[in-house]
Amino acid sequence: MIVNEYVKQFEKHGFGMFVHFGIYSVHGKGEWAKHTLAIPDEEYDKALKEFCPKADWAKELVATAKAAGCKYITLTTRHHDGFSLYDTLGLNDYDAPHSACGRDLVREFVDACNAEGIVPFFYHTLLDWREESYRTDFKKYLAYLRRSIEILCTQYGKIGGLWFDGMWEKPDEDWEEDALYGLIRKYQPEAMIINNTGLSALGALGHIELDSVTFERGNPSPINLADSPKYIASEMCEIFADHWGYAARDFNYKSLAQMIRELCLCRRYGSNMLLNVGPMANGELRLLDKAMLRTLGEWVALHEEALRLPRPCGIEVQGDRDDFLLQNGAEYYLFRHNLPMAADPNVAIGDSKGYQTEFRMPEKIRSMTWLDDGSAVKFTQDGDKVTVYSEPFRYGGSLVVRIAKIST
Repeated sequence: MIVNEYVKQFEKHGFGMFVHFGIYSVHGKGEWAKHTLAIPDEEYDKALKEFCPKADWAKELVATAKAAGCKYITLTTRHHDGFSLYDTLGLNDYDAPHSACGRDLVREFVDACNAEGIVPFFYHTLLDWREESYRTDFKKYLAYLRRSIEILCTQYGKIGGLWFDGMWEKPDEDWEEDALYGLIRKYQPEAMIINNTGLSALGALGHIELDSVTFERGNPSPINLADSPKYIASEMCEIFADHWGYAARDFNYKSLAQMIRELCLCRRYGSNMLLNVGPMANGELRLLDKAMLRTLGEWVALHEEALRLPRPCGIEVQGDRDDFLLQNGAEYYLFRHNLPMAADPNVAIGDSKGYQTEFRMPEKIRSMTWLDDGSAVKFTQDGDKVTVYSEPFRYGGSLVVRIAKIST
């Protein structure tokens, strides 16, 4: 099996930020507003005269991603409405340099990422509601698409990868994938190539050049590489609320605790988590998005060691069904879920008893400590049978998932 080092490096990132940003952000009704709400071009395109992100939008975005613990950011350089955040160099004038801002926003994004050591990834739509040839002359459209990708591959230096979306709309068409992916390999040989399979085909393998499968708003699961000639990564993208692009009246936010659990679940199956935000028209994030990300980053900082290099090890954990082990060489990491908080019964919900977990490990355990504070974890080892006794969270903290480091 072929194992590309850049794919293994991608897996080590563990956690990234997804960014849906475009003129739909001006409308504030989500990234599919034009299509779903049947907004005519003349009305939709009024947003061009209002789309002007503030000068430091990219720096602030990258700073927020870094504080959250993200190692890479995937930006929608062009979404399904056909509007490009980059200079299309004459392909059309439906791009950021021809909007009110008059700037190449992808350039600003890449520069901000490079300045902070964050890896820039480019999302690019495959379907296109704007480009007429997509409907009338598909081969001509594919040439237009490839020229668009060539610009992204040649004008912004080294990138982490390209993330495609929309092939699922025309499953019976010949998308000329060999030509598209071959172009990327020519200019960006170590770029991850990802093609989203959508909600209808979570985790499905595809073209030989693809480097990762995708899970969209769904639980990741192990992928079967038995018949694959090369090693492939996996990634799950998720959103805080119901829309990927900014929607002013979307209040249906998930909890911070759920995001922590989902990040851990991704790592359980060796998947990266790509957590989305939808900036407002000026490039700023909603206050709630900022707060969620920065607080999530505080949890990530406590458990950083367990979230990057450790991989699934196949050891089954007995006890809470959500618990699992990861391994990095001689080190193992036990992810403990659903622990209660110790407190007066008039304060805490549920009991304040400890919980017992068991698994089989032939190696002799030298030590076991909690990552968040370095305190010792009580355990016994009888032969290969290990029993871990997890105390409730001490009053004053409740971590959702607590991770123990096991040294052998």
